[in-house]
Amino acid sequence: MKRIYVYMLLLIVLSAVLIAYSSGLFGGNASGTPNEAVPEIKYTYIPKHVHLSDYDKHFRNAADIVGYDWTLIAAIAYTESRFDSTAVSDAGACGIMQVMPNTLRGFGIPDSMHMDPRTNIMVATELLRTLDKRFRHVRDKNERINFVLASYNAGYGHILDAMQLARKHGKNRFIWNNNVDSFLVYKSLPEYYTDTLCRNGQFNGWRETLSFVRKVQRNWKRFSRMQQEYSDSISQLAATNPTYVIK
Repeated sequence: MKRIYVYMLLLIVLSAVLIAYSSGLFGGNASGTPNEAVPEIKYTYIPKHVHLSDYDKHFRNAADIVGYDWTLIAAIAYTESRFDSTAVSDAGACGIMQVMPNTLRGFGIPDSMHMDPRTNIMVATELLRTLDKRFRHVRDKNERINFVLASYNAGYGHILDAMQLARKHGKNRFIWNNNVDSFLVYKSLPEYYTDTLCRNGQFNGWRETLSFVRKVQRNWKRFSRMQQEYSDSISQLAATNPTYVIK
């Protein structure tokens, strides 16, 4: 009887060894050949933002501060300077966002840093944020952007005058197109800029301001569309090929 137990024990041990060997625990497989190394998967990382300029990172950081779409900040820069960080206007506005030197100095920026792209963009963004707060009574955010853009170009005071004139003459002071923009034009005429409602006098730069608002809006739509088309393209690519990772 004892021999039978010994044979049974040996049979159990032999079975366990065969099972372990066939499972690859000893570096082999059922056919007796060594296991092949699992190939390492190589991933390709794709940026999630379309490339518009060398300053895109600064635009995105600035947009996070003011709560705007980053392509809007890029559209302002493109309209102002064509992404030229060395640009200087006849009026003295400088840098990629065409900020006036007095504005930069008001933010404590030394003259040596006025043309620095990151600094120029951040100061411009602070100005945009200030204007956005001043126009918070324009409830529609998309409409408010028109007023912010107009003020960025012409100055807050002239736009405020135009809003007051629009209300006086029965127009909607919270709508830019065909309402407030018309009275910005009228501020070049004595019968309007001498009105006691106008506290900032005559304004003759209305052509540039109206053009600026239109151009920024047009460029913003173009950049936004480029971003959307790019996002759709890389999403489709990542969905069909798991080695592509959006980052």
